[in-house]
Amino acid sequence: MKWSLTELRKNYRNDPLTFDETLNLKADLMERYGDDVLDLSAVHAKGIVSVVAGDVVVDAQVTADLTVPSSRSLEPVDLPVDFKMTEFYVSDPAATQRYEKTDVVMVVKDDQIDIEKAIGDNIILQIPMHILSKAEQQGAEMPTGDDWEVVAEADLAKVEKENQSVDPRLAKLKDFFPDQDDQ
Repeated sequence: MKWSLTELRKNYRNDPLTFDETLNLKADLMERYGDDVLDLSAVHAKGIVSVVAGDVVVDAQVTADLTVPSSRSLEPVDLPVDFKMTEFYVSDPAATQRYEKTDVVMVVKDDQIDIEKAIGDNIILQIPMHILSKAEQQGAEMPTGDDWEVVAEADLAKVEKENQSVDPRLAKLKDFFPDQDDQ
């Protein structure tokens, strides 16, 4: 779905353009974000495109099923995404000043709006930083290997305290600051 900014301004000034499309973005997202995307179902995008004061506004509801690697074990995790996106498209960089800093405002080059790329980028933004498989959420054993293991943050403090040893040559320095024994 690519639209000409000029055509949208000309043909949809009074009535918005509505769309209800099923998109196949798997190949594009896997090429651009291969380590972060293992699989992607067909993407359903439904919304409207309106022209407001010469700028184009795209409001869309996007749903898809995404498969991403677990942040702990890299096992595949199914992640359904269902979100609303709103983006503003302008032809002049100075027009971005009319919008809030929290608004997504894109300056259109070559008079083309590529909504499929925008939807793909928004899908990637829906992936949480920390994602676990169901087994990992229920307390499955942490991954380990030769000379390494994954340790939970809560357990890390215990392990560090157990492994903390004071050099005997420096042990007497503790007597100089008796009010700071536990620090």
